[in-house]
Amino acid sequence: MSAKTKIVVIHVKELIYTGIFVVLGILFVVLLLIMFLPKNDKTEEDGPTGIPEETQTEPGTEAGTEAVSGSDAAENIEISYIPGVYTTSLVLNEQAVDIEVIVDKNAITSIRMVNLDDAIATMYPLVQPSLESLAAQIYEKQSLDDLSYPMESKYTSLILLDAVQTALDKAIVYPETEEGILP
Repeated sequence: MSAKTKIVVIHVKELIYTGIFVVLGILFVVLLLIMFLPKNDKTEEDGPTGIPEETQTEPGTEAGTEAVSGSDAAENIEISYIPGVYTTSLVLNEQAVDIEVIVDKNAITSIRMVNLDDAIATMYPLVQPSLESLAAQIYEKQSLDDLSYPMESKYTSLILLDAVQTALDKAIVYPETEEGILP
């Protein structure tokens, strides 16, 4: 019986390259999964884009315009604010943009965007004009109720109104009534 000896040569360099490519392949698959799997951050009452659908079309507005309607209970009460500058962060494309609202005791005096990056302004061209349009209406009415905006900037306007409302919630002083303090 003759035993034939077989010699197997394993190159360490080839093993290292193979291991590196396997690790890179796994990382690539994980990256693809993270990028393309949907994120479910919405609640059930939110619309298809995650924005609560609280708007209704106001009779008498143009066909391509909608109006946001507020509650009837708060319309008869004069709202007062704690004077100051209030900001709310709005995240667009993983970058924060601050909505700054300046109020005095009885009026909203300024609404503007702070820290608006040029890349964000380019990627979201409706943000700045929508905020300017809404701000002009808010200055005139001194309320976020019954504002109108074009249909092509509906979701942009809703996001901006939500940010302005969040900032105003920090400044508002609710008056006391017979039923207690209004929300």
